[in-house]
Amino acid sequence: MFFVYVLYSPSANKFYVGYTSNLESRLLSHNELGTKDWTKRYRPWNLVYTESYESKSSALKREQELKTGVGREFIQKILNKK
Repeated sequence: MFFVYVLYSPSANKFYVGYTSNLESRLLSHNELGTKDWTKRYRPWNLVYTESYESKSSALKREQELKTGVGREFIQKILNKK
């Protein structure tokens, strides 16, 4: 199982889109363990959206879709509901 996820940093008003096969471990990396990542600068991150996929290729395709203009609009709608 693979997950596409959206993180939101309320302190920086930024979001991050990624995919992983281990969501719990990846969230820990973004919020505590990562040392060189772009995400380290904008901690803490809140998980605001997830989708699950059977294949890595499907998850990667959706991640790329969410990083387009249409995808960013979709994410902004999610954030406005929070």
